[in-house]
Amino acid sequence: MSNDIQTYSRQGFGAQLELKAPFGLLIIDLVNGFANPDVFGGGNIPQAIANTVPLLAEARKRGWPVAHTRIVFADDGADANVFTLKVPSMLGLKEDDPNSAIVPELAPVDGELVVRKTVPSAFFGTSLAAWLTHRGVQTLLVAGAVTSGCVRASVVDAMQYGFRPLVVSDCVGDRAIAPHDANLFDMEQKYATVMTRDEALAALSKAEA
Repeated sequence: MSNDIQTYSRQGFGAQLELKAPFGLLIIDLVNGFANPDVFGGGNIPQAIANTVPLLAEARKRGWPVAHTRIVFADDGADANVFTLKVPSMLGLKEDDPNSAIVPELAPVDGELVVRKTVPSAFFGTSLAAWLTHRGVQTLLVAGAVTSGCVRASVVDAMQYGFRPLVVSDCVGDRAIAPHDANLFDMEQKYATVMTRDEALAALSKAEA
């Protein structure tokens, strides 16, 4: 055990969250712009998208509530904010901009919520928490991009709203691997369960039994 893990363990971090049904799936910002390394992508985001395809199929098969998010700013930029001061190119993500569209292989179907947001968290200023609560979700699987940004912000808010986040480690990606790894470690110690897709689906099958 590394010194870091020993320190966290000694201080009481990293307790296991019981995975309680009902389950839901949140797919964060897997849009064309984040799939493209020349726009907002790179790193292991392509692998995260590929790994999320069967996860989404399984969620649909099991009848879980599914929500997707997109970053969408007004055509005239009237809703520009501090986030866009830090990353001005985000203002290019408009409703009809192809870079803001969800990648075709993960396109929503009828009954799945699409959350439009202008900040990292999927919950801040949106109806997502109420939508999940209305459907009874207790454990929320999280996929998407980027691990150190919108994924992390959404996971922290999910926990604060009383959901049990389960970060699907091979279904989240970042344009740089060091922040991806660091944030998976930190979320597992403080806010969430972290499992690979196959580990998560096996564990949830047992919980549903």
